[in-house]
Amino acid sequence: EVQLVESGGGLVQSGGSLRLSCAASGFTFDDYAIGWFRQAPGKEREGLSCINISGGSAIYADFVKGRFTISSDAAKATVYLQMNRLKSEDTAVYYCARARGCSDIYHYDYWGQGTRVTVSS
Repeated sequence: EVQLVESGGGLVQSGGSLRLSCAASGFTFDDYAIGWFRQAPGKEREGLSCINISGGSAIYADFVKGRFTISSDAAKATVYLQMNRLKSEDTAVYYCARARGCSDIYHYDYWGQGTRVTVSS
């Protein structure tokens, strides 16, 4: 069974940092890409970053470049999202999802349950 489990969310002050984790199981980790998304209350879901596990190439949404960093640990089948200089507008539920690659042509077929991040100003 394919599973993606996010963790690491919580309450942090503006300007602070958090590292989210996405633990994957039930599939060959290296064959896929993992993306991070978020959804704030009353807003649509938005893509943040994606990493191709084999090769390690990554892409970022413009609004997180320089603040967020995606990485992976194949031995642990886990993808991380390091978030620095957090702002109140980063408050959202954060999700990871699986795709065959990071290009827009690929469909994300499995999603985690999400982890909540709250940034206090």
